[in-house]
Amino acid sequence: MPTSHDLKGLMKFLAREEWRECFDEVFYDHFGPVLDAGDMDFEDIAEILGDDWAMTLWGCAFEDFLTQDFEVEGGNIVDEYLKRRGWKENAQAKNCMKALRTSVMSLYEVSEIVPGKSLAARDLVRGGDPIAVSEGTATSTLKQWDRIAARIVPVMGTNVFAGGLLPFTPQATDALFDGLRQMFGKKNAKKLPVIKDEELQAAASMFTLSWLFDTLERAAGLPSMQNADGDELIFHDVRFPLASGIAQKDVAARVSNIPGMSQENAKFWNWLEQKPKHDARKRSAPSFDTTMENGARVRGNVELKGKFLHLATNSAERAQDGTTLIQQALGDLVRAPLTEIRTVEQMMAERPAREKEAPAPEIPPEIAEQVVHQFMDRQYRETLDQPVGMLGNKTPRQAAKSAASRQKVAEWLKYLENQSSRQPNPADPMATYSFEWMWHELGVIDLRQ
Repeated sequence: MPTSHDLKGLMKFLAREEWRECFDEVFYDHFGPVLDAGDMDFEDIAEILGDDWAMTLWGCAFEDFLTQDFEVEGGNIVDEYLKRRGWKENAQAKNCMKALRTSVMSLYEVSEIVPGKSLAARDLVRGGDPIAVSEGTATSTLKQWDRIAARIVPVMGTNVFAGGLLPFTPQATDALFDGLRQMFGKKNAKKLPVIKDEELQAAASMFTLSWLFDTLERAAGLPSMQNADGDELIFHDVRFPLASGIAQKDVAARVSNIPGMSQENAKFWNWLEQKPKHDARKRSAPSFDTTMENGARVRGNVELKGKFLHLATNSAERAQDGTTLIQQALGDLVRAPLTEIRTVEQMMAERPAREKEAPAPEIPPEIAEQVVHQFMDRQYRETLDQPVGMLGNKTPRQAAKSAASRQKVAEWLKYLENQSSRQPNPADPMATYSFEWMWHELGVIDLRQ
């Protein structure tokens, strides 16, 4: 990547008053909304996330600044610097500055990682074939299908990353795409529009803000995670025991008549929002919800399991609304409900806790791997016929049959692979499991790139 030594002279040039004022404008675009919302200074970000991340974030703003033209003498700092001081710089430094001058921040999905050497980066915003990137440092920590916001610049004939590289979670990705759709797409658009390079250059601060809001939330214990109604995310599983002598078919008939219930199969319904809530509280952070292909927001799910009817939703307010609807529709077909509540933190902590408590296996590693892989085969084969939230609560097989949903299926499979590969021990059976059969089974192997 371009080093601070390559840009040393340019950074000194930034101290000039006219350029400092221009940089302050760009700096505010990248950090102002976060600092204002949290009543913080930039130094507070460094204290929360550490100096390394603070420098990376500053680099994101600086690299954006290098691409912009201003109403001052010279217009652009790179052009002006090379005109006045370029004779002092070697060929590599000048090549680096010129590459950054025209660079574009985008979101990439990485694959074909060769630790210490290279990777392939597929642009998730502009599309196109994956780009081969020479990279040493990041390849030691990145996993297959990770998503990163970065600038890819050609330096001396080789594609490299610039200094501002940010790893994106699925939540940060959703927030970024929502922002890009609002900025460049048509009203209520569900897909990213075609975005020109110059337009994407103008939206560089959106990458920083999406990453920063998401990262600060998680660093602070996720206090402000909300659904689209502005309600705090608290997951509720409301279980209605079926009354004595009542059959599932009797309950199913009543549930299907509840307004907003969209039936997926004989025992599963999506509870859809019929009209947006006008009194929803203003959200100060990205919201987290599932929508159907037609744009309808999913407020929860209802499912018949044995002698219980389950309502699953993500806030206390929705749980109360859903409970009222079900009790009014089903009357004496069900008894008083039982409710299990879990916070986001509890859900995140559950899996590590179970893994920590599990006794170490006392069987040979190769046998353990075979057993685990066979179990995962059975588990995922069943999953192919079960509703999945990331797929709009359709089953993977159903979603794979729709041209509009095939890309979502590919993203779901990549998410499974990525999470499986993140085991601390690369030899762990979870980490060595191959998902390739699922790609073939669902007919989306052409999207595994």
